[in-house]
Amino acid sequence: MTCAIWWVRRDLRLSDNQALAAAIAYGGGVVPVFVLDPALLASPYVGARRLAFLFDGLRQLDEALRARGSRLIVRRGEPLAVLTALVRDCSAEVIFAEEDHSPYARRRDQLIADRLPLRLVGGVTVHPPTAVVRPDGQPYVVFTPFSRAWLALPPPDERALLPPPSRVPTPPGIGSESLPDASSADHRPTFPAGEGEAQRRLAAFTAGPEAPIYAYADQRNRMDRAGTSRLSPYLRFGMLSARQAAVAARRALETAPDAGARQGAAAWLNELIWREFYIAILAHFPDVRRRAFRTELQSIPWLNDAAAFERWCAGRTGYPVVDAAMRQLAQTGWMHNRARMIVASFLVKDLLIDWRWGERWFMQQLLDGDPAANNGGWQWTAGTGTDAAPYFRIFNPVSQGIKFDPDGAYVRRWVPELSRVPIETIHAPWEMSVAMQHAAGCGIGADYPAPLVDHQAARARTLAAYAAARSSG
Repeated sequence: MTCAIWWVRRDLRLSDNQALAAAIAYGGGVVPVFVLDPALLASPYVGARRLAFLFDGLRQLDEALRARGSRLIVRRGEPLAVLTALVRDCSAEVIFAEEDHSPYARRRDQLIADRLPLRLVGGVTVHPPTAVVRPDGQPYVVFTPFSRAWLALPPPDERALLPPPSRVPTPPGIGSESLPDASSADHRPTFPAGEGEAQRRLAAFTAGPEAPIYAYADQRNRMDRAGTSRLSPYLRFGMLSARQAAVAARRALETAPDAGARQGAAAWLNELIWREFYIAILAHFPDVRRRAFRTELQSIPWLNDAAAFERWCAGRTGYPVVDAAMRQLAQTGWMHNRARMIVASFLVKDLLIDWRWGERWFMQQLLDGDPAANNGGWQWTAGTGTDAAPYFRIFNPVSQGIKFDPDGAYVRRWVPELSRVPIETIHAPWEMSVAMQHAAGCGIGADYPAPLVDHQAARARTLAAYAAARSSG
């Protein structure tokens, strides 16, 4: 009996799964396998909450496979050794997997392809990085022309989305380990894992004439409102395919009831394209994981104050919107995108701490922690990346809070010691008089910290540091 291995990586789903479809089409048996790779499990960028989300998603996948006469095989070890043994055990003729574009994944896959019959297919992105390039074949390093080129390619067709198979013929008797139990009271994901939840969220966000996607352009920056899809963890692990997300966005765009609604759908599709842009940047320029993309900003004289970094991590900076966001991250493993920009700007440009410190902390905390998107976001805010914000753009945490959390609801939810602070000072509580502090039950410097830095002085210090780096570079 012929046999094909489906190597599950970032595609924890049965719907629109090109690797699974290729394995079934090959004929014969299909062996779904997930490899517990020690290099990834022990990475300094791994997070306990994200691991728990991954393992929950794998359990959901195993249940879906068992309902189709199959099961998920789990093996632990270095991928080449594990797959070599599995090919021998089940006499497999081919291994199908979704192509991944991180530096580690590419090295791993090349090593395996040199020794085993590995065939990579699409799925992590709608269009592979090699397809969205300039006419001369060089990669785009600015988002707007990348976006135009992406949109000029044939759009994903709803009719091309692959339905989940009714049956997956897996041979019996193949040995498997159990998935680790990574869930605990501290690390239990606040997002239910699995393809079913991903499909539910996608439909809730994009389907119908009153779909939230139509208000996305107006609501996406409001930290106090549920104006985003919250699908990023599911895209991260392929519980939802990139193609299906793009198809849903285009369907909403085509059926939008008015110009404002079309703007909302287009804005969400644009965010999906940003995701593919950063994946392409990492694929073409893998060194961005270690250094600034802009060479003239590779030698910024960082302060790297460890005590200040710890206060940032703990949400104890004395700036309410920063602290609310960092506590949301610590408690849920997720953070609103506007909040991510605010806290990143504060770490890098108020505290003058190397963006790589924040990049690693986010990877250790985020359910949706993705090497490409996370690196791209941090380098954008730091001004060191491709098509980044200007280095002199420094977010004011007070004005950002006033603009995007005008009533202070977001701050009050995540920083309860400020729950009784009046709206006039919720984003600058140090401006309260002693009497106001007493009335609010919040003493500055006692119940809630005084500001870690003076924003205006920190801004001047950062501009000088960046200028020094530019002149020396």
